[in-house]
Amino acid sequence: MKKIIFASLLLFAGFSTTFAQTPERKNVNVTPVAANGNEKAAEIKFETISHDFGSMSEEDAVKTCVFNFTNTGDAPLIIHQAIATCGCTVPTFTKDPIKPGEKGQIEVTYNGKGKGTGRFMKGITVRSNAKTNPTVRLTIEGVVGEEKPVE
Repeated sequence: MKKIIFASLLLFAGFSTTFAQTPERKNVNVTPVAANGNEKAAEIKFETISHDFGSMSEEDAVKTCVFNFTNTGDAPLIIHQAIATCGCTVPTFTKDPIKPGEKGQIEVTYNGKGKGTGRFMKGITVRSNAKTNPTVRLTIEGVVGEEKPVE
């Protein structure tokens, strides 16, 4: 009798697990389509992808720069995220969609106070819904304190 109850419980657990699985979702095309049948797509074009702060003193090691870009596509551009390689670099950007032909900016603040002296180079990865180049890497660099010659 115990074997029958145990087998029934195992069978019930197996069916419960099988039917609890969610079915695969079908991919739905949500890309806007123009009247002529071509797909609309956002595109991002930066004026520059790097910025050099130059030399700065350790006391004055908080600097900000702005990376300007344009949506050169024919659909709204959405910046999903901008992430820096370390906590001393903080990017800020608009969460609102940038319409075709409009400009936007990503402001990057570097705080090197108390981080020591020497050359630095930090990266910012920008992810968007741009069709051709959805991931762009921006860089900032500079020197805190006096740059020591390479031996």
